[in-house]
Parts: sequence; structure tokens; C-alpha cells
Amino acid sequence: MRSNFFILGFLFAGLLTSAQAQTQIDAAKITCDQFVHEKVAPTRLLAAWLSGFYNGKRGNSDLDTQTFEANLNKLQNFCYDEKNFKMSVMQAAEQVLRK
Repeated sequence: MRSNFFILGFLFAGLLTSAQAQTQIDAAKITCDQFVHEKVAPTRLLAAWLSGFYNGKRGNSDLDTQTFEANLNKLQNFCYDEKNFKMSVMQAAEQVLRK
């Protein structure tokens, strides 16, 4: 089972590096519009990065897939509102997911 996760992780990392090997993105500049309309990267990929970033800041290494899905839905709903399109997705995440 552990080897399956290793292989999947390796393949995922390979796809990311081969698809955009020379691209660097400043996550703080990604807007809600870019997030929900996948103008920078797939929404779930950005949401996974955001989750890792904020969980890392809190020193939390747990992966709770139900909480991830719930938070993703909250963030998407917030960002789909046209009045929030220009807000950075990081600001939106901090506002919507305050705990």
C-alpha cells in the first residue's frame, strides 16, 4: 500500500515538473477569478497547495480529506461571487476559513 502512494506521488510530481518546468507562480497574486476559472492551474491543485501552506504554518501535518473538501467548497463558493473576483485567493482563504 505504501509503495502505491509513493508511485502515485512520483508520477504526480513528474507530471507537474514536465508540464511547467520553468514556471514560477507568486501564490499571493492569484485572484479568486483566476482560481475558480483555472487560469493559473487546476483549482484542486491550488487548493491543495493552499491547504499545505496554511497547515504548515500551524504545524499541522494531518490530512483530513473531509475538511479539505468542505474548505474547498467554501472557498470556491466565495470566489465564484463576482464581487470577490479581484481579491487574492490567499486573502479569501484567510477570510472564509478563519478558525
